[in-house]
Amino acid sequence: MRVGLLGGTFNPIHLGHLRSAVEVREVFDLDRVFLVPSAHPPHRTPKGIADAQDRLEMVRLAAQGVPLLEASDVELTRPGPSYTIETLQAFHDRYGPECVIHFIIGFDAFSEIATWKDYKKLFSAAHFVVAARSGTDLKDLEEVVHTRVSQDYRYDNALRAFQHPELLTIFATEVTRYDVSGTQVRNCLRERRSIAFLVPRAVEDYVYEKKLYFDESNG
Repeated sequence: MRVGLLGGTFNPIHLGHLRSAVEVREVFDLDRVFLVPSAHPPHRTPKGIADAQDRLEMVRLAAQGVPLLEASDVELTRPGPSYTIETLQAFHDRYGPECVIHFIIGFDAFSEIATWKDYKKLFSAAHFVVAARSGTDLKDLEEVVHTRVSQDYRYDNALRAFQHPELLTIFATEVTRYDVSGTQVRNCLRERRSIAFLVPRAVEDYVYEKKLYFDESNG
């Protein structure tokens, strides 16, 4: 089984997240892409982050009707900080040793990979798909790979990927640029401006129903 994992706070999930997931699934011919909201993000403070159950429900609503996209509660079912290395192990345990995982990550997050728990073990557990926006310089990615991960990675132009003699592959994949962010969505709500066409309609309805993000106290 070939699966993709796209994690994040999804605070809230927006159309940029969904488009990246769909494009990566198609490029790598994945059987499924799981959207994995973080229960307790180790690199984020709780202030301004909606309750994990609300964020999971918004992810479920966003994935409805999108072929081969599925919400995962794997990080909500265990206590403590939501460490990626533990999430990857959980998927290997669930789907067995034949499961090939493609971990989808944006360039900005990838550039901070050295701050993640047991980060070097991640590259033995999953292929990385660095979803770069148009204009991201390949040399910038190469510098991060060589300075943060391993000097032994070598770029293969035909595969658009960095390969290593022992570790798994780091792919450089350009995705459609959506000029939208969770911060933008939250700011719109606090300023009583529309979030139409920034998030799926079902997510928009849920936000208004639950009155999320209208002030700092509720996310």
